[in-house]
Amino acid sequence: MSIESILGGIQEKAAAAAPLGNTLKFDFGDEKLYVDGTGDKNVVTAEDKDADCMVVVSMEDFKSLASGDLNPMTAVMTGKVKIKGDMGVAMKLQSLF
Repeated sequence: MSIESILGGIQEKAAAAAPLGNTLKFDFGDEKLYVDGTGDKNVVTAEDKDADCMVVVSMEDFKSLASGDLNPMTAVMTGKVKIKGDMGVAMKLQSLF
């Protein structure tokens, strides 16, 4: 799964979800996804901007999370997912998936 296919899937789901009211960045190492939910709708890009919350996760673990094979709480507790910044924004992530 490429960053482009992930971007496309998240863009579709994010556009249908209520705006987050914040900004969020997924950090996959070399690649990033940025969600700007401060406007009328969530806008997802592959930009590397500062965000209210950053979720650091490997691409492999992200795929497992997105497919439902990895429990989000377990991923955080075991260190597979690291959250930096506003934890409240991270809690809103479920609405995007």
